[in-house]
Amino acid sequence: MAGEGSTQPHHRHDYFGHGFHLLIGMREPWAVTDLFEPLTFTRGPDMKNRVMLAPLTNSQSHPDGRLSDDDFRWLTMRAQGGFGLTMTAAAHVQAVGQGFPNQVGVFGDEHLEGLTRLADAIRAGNSVSVVQLHHAGNRSPAELVGTPVCPSDDAPSGARALTTEEVEQLVEDFIAAAVRSERAGFDGVEVHGAHGYIVCQFLSSQINQRTDRYGGSLENRSRVLFDIVAGIRQRCGEDFNVGVRLSPERFGMKLGEIIEVAQRLMDEGAIDYLDMSLWDVNKEPEEDEFKGRSLMSWFTDMERGDVRLGVAGQVRSGTDARRCLDQGCDFVLVGRAAIVHHDWPDKVQADAEFTPIELPVTRAYLDEEGLSEAFINYMAERWDDFVSD
Repeated sequence: MAGEGSTQPHHRHDYFGHGFHLLIGMREPWAVTDLFEPLTFTRGPDMKNRVMLAPLTNSQSHPDGRLSDDDFRWLTMRAQGGFGLTMTAAAHVQAVGQGFPNQVGVFGDEHLEGLTRLADAIRAGNSVSVVQLHHAGNRSPAELVGTPVCPSDDAPSGARALTTEEVEQLVEDFIAAAVRSERAGFDGVEVHGAHGYIVCQFLSSQINQRTDRYGGSLENRSRVLFDIVAGIRQRCGEDFNVGVRLSPERFGMKLGEIIEVAQRLMDEGAIDYLDMSLWDVNKEPEEDEFKGRSLMSWFTDMERGDVRLGVAGQVRSGTDARRCLDQGCDFVLVGRAAIVHHDWPDKVQADAEFTPIELPVTRAYLDEEGLSEAFINYMAERWDDFVSD
């Protein structure tokens, strides 16, 4: 389905260092200010509104990756609370790709029972269901996986370089995890290519020092991502929804290169949405040559064809979310505000000026909002201002 504002003529792009230029200023401002207008995708069910639950790490599943009752409760409360799309926490596609204690997994058929139960419950909540596919790469703790793996040998983390055959297996395991997610009844998957995890590590010219077809040029460094997307599209159903998450800064990312990768994803149309994780949707780029405008605008100004665009990063109030739509996004992803309000979309629909409860909040409050003790402890350890006792 063509998105609003997607009627601009198509322009040819030469990708990856061969004369690529992003055309900006071509798109009229979008008029979608209603967060509760349905959103269609080329594939898969519609979202009833423009609000996705961001994939949120919580360390509350079982050590072997099986979904826990705690994770089930947390996610189904959000589906029932009005989120148009409910996404799991990052689910690792290989045992060696585990990034967190008690992380949900999607690397074996032993995970199917819990995932199937979850997919059914999310659907019953009238929300689109998505598994985020993840591999931590050199960010995998050695105490969880032994020796972590990486595109190249990485002394700081102790990670070893993957062989060419192991890279091919990595791609296969991402694809197999998507097939497994579809078997479980999920509407789609999101490939995690952000935040310094393994797909992001391949994209990085700092981390990726390979000399085979997966290293060197941006085309080669992005090959893993495009091969994963192509394989999922080939082996999953025609109506299976596929998204990609990218982050344009930090972890060795160069904004210009991520712009090129994003534009190719949009032009090829094999994905249904692009999820840009910006840390703060209002920030300017960190690189001097891109300053003078918002980081978000480098992506909202793209010709996106039928690919939907969403952003994450400090979207806390209804006003924040509507501003993102006013600036050209199709949808927003809500994270921290969704932790403290399982029904954030319903609250915003009832009160357009709704803002989240002030932090910190009590453990008892978070328990009522569906967080397990493990999740609450995770938040207390990671964020000084989140949990009050």
